[in-house]
Amino acid sequence: MPTILPVRLQQHPEKLVLLDQTKLPVEEVFLYLDTRESIFEAIKKLRVRGAPAIGIAAAYGMYVCLSQNTYPSLDAMEQDMKALKEYFASSRPTAVNLFWALDRMEKTFHENLGKQGITQTQLLAALLQESNQIFLEDQAMGKSIGMHGLSLFDKKKQWGVMTHCNAGGLATSGYGTALAPLYLGHEQGYQFKVFSNETRPLLQGSRLTAYELAKGGIDVTILCDTMVSLVMKERKIDAVIVGADRIAANGDTANKIGTSGVAILARYYNIPFYVAAPSSTFDVATATGNDIIIEIRDGDEVVNGFGKRTGPKNVSVYNPAFDVTDATLITGIITEKGIIESPNAEKIKNHLSI
Repeated sequence: MPTILPVRLQQHPEKLVLLDQTKLPVEEVFLYLDTRESIFEAIKKLRVRGAPAIGIAAAYGMYVCLSQNTYPSLDAMEQDMKALKEYFASSRPTAVNLFWALDRMEKTFHENLGKQGITQTQLLAALLQESNQIFLEDQAMGKSIGMHGLSLFDKKKQWGVMTHCNAGGLATSGYGTALAPLYLGHEQGYQFKVFSNETRPLLQGSRLTAYELAKGGIDVTILCDTMVSLVMKERKIDAVIVGADRIAANGDTANKIGTSGVAILARYYNIPFYVAAPSSTFDVATATGNDIIIEIRDGDEVVNGFGKRTGPKNVSVYNPAFDVTDATLITGIITEKGIIESPNAEKIKNHLSI
């Protein structure tokens, strides 16, 4: 299991503690945050990233910010809670776990607000309990995803596995999603050779995935995104496993930019392509991937990233953070409940009702 928690709560005094992932792999810097502005900035600037970790950070962030104040009334506390929810929700529009976690916190607040004689201290205690529950549920879901994903492999050979972006421990509170089968398998003697796509423009595959896998003792090789077709043609890849930021009701999946291209190449080379994500990443209110809002980020990330300008100043830059992989390209979606093979709307609906 990964040894570094990217997101946690410190108490007395209350602070959201984040591993600043913009500093990796060169430095391990932890941030201790207790203001709404600093927490918003950390989510927006990808100091914490990965859909599950973003949700956990937002939940703890709401609790921390509300705990800083003594409100003149419960109504005032409720209004601030709503303002916090709206503010944090505006930080990243694509990752559904962000909204899911904030909705849970709001629901908990309102369920307890109606209790006779409830106090601000008791409301805060309820929010603390709910945010801790979100954290612990994510840890359990990661291990379950890993167990189901591991059933796709055996110990008879070394498996070449490709992944894109980072969906490991750094994106969650535990084993991760896409990397969970690899961590569990490594603990049990399975042999994996992982190919981690660099993932332009922010290099999450090389900076984060390769960093955490190497730290965990798992064989990992970094690839430029443009090398994917070649290594697939060379038969070095047996399976692709990626994470997800949002999965539509029909199985269309939003993940880091470049994922859909990997899926298309995997289909061409007849390589199974799996998505690993908890049930909370499904957005059943979104019918298809066409309805998913894609975050567009600052073009400076492409032409002036990591302190070195790599493009002229007088050109436009298009920098979508995500793309959508059509469900027809996905061999299966691995969740904490099992594997949805050849996903479609009916199969997903039945799976989520388990």
